[in-house]
Amino acid sequence: MSYKNIFTEIDGPLGIITIDRPKKLNALNRLTIDELRDAFITLDDDDDIRAIIVTGSGEKAFVAGADISEFADFDQEQGRQLAKKGQNDLFDLVAGLSTPVIAAINGFALGGGLELAMASHIRVASTNAKMGLPEVSLGLIPGYGGTQRLPQLVGKGKALEMITTGGMITAEEAFDYRLVNHVVSQEELLSFCESLGKKIARNSPMAIAEAINAVNANYNQSVNGFEVEIKAFGACFGTDDFKEGTGAFLEKRKPDF
Repeated sequence: MSYKNIFTEIDGPLGIITIDRPKKLNALNRLTIDELRDAFITLDDDDDIRAIIVTGSGEKAFVAGADISEFADFDQEQGRQLAKKGQNDLFDLVAGLSTPVIAAINGFALGGGLELAMASHIRVASTNAKMGLPEVSLGLIPGYGGTQRLPQLVGKGKALEMITTGGMITAEEAFDYRLVNHVVSQEELLSFCESLGKKIARNSPMAIAEAINAVNANYNQSVNGFEVEIKAFGACFGTDDFKEGTGAFLEKRKPDF
């Protein structure tokens, strides 16, 4: 796969996506969003890929927000379409992928960058990471799902504090707020995420996909998450992965999914 603003690598069962606009602190412009969408879909469609890691190139930034120069002169309808397209094409896509996505957050994760990390299923931050949603300082609000996903992760009060102040928090604060799962040194960040991805890769990809769908259902008011879980649980019994997993357990061996 050849891209202009990102590059992808395959490491065994892992797909690694690196956003590569270091001069722009890896800011998200329309081309980068389109390329990320294509890369996520391609890796998710590959049965050999069991986990996806997304990160930013260089030491300064994961993604330092959206590329403001692209929309500074937009009117109301163009702004609405910008948010709608971004959510549909990338952020909701990532959240709903059947392959787990791990965000390796190095440096700044601001605005759309933090929203991309929050759309990911698991977040790991380096000790130098700084996170925030500074949109109100531009006369905007978060438009790529930030007002919805941040309260789900940190609670309403802390989310409103972060959004209304527009300030940044440290990696340790993000861990305390349960915004990130782990904090590691910058040198360890990618290897830690790879180790986490390989742990995931040992398990049933079918069951993982069903688990992601069931957990996501809890945050969709239009569906009954318990019913989704019951249906998915039952469906697992008709799969080869169930036969292999239970067979391996009874035979006291490791399963081969």
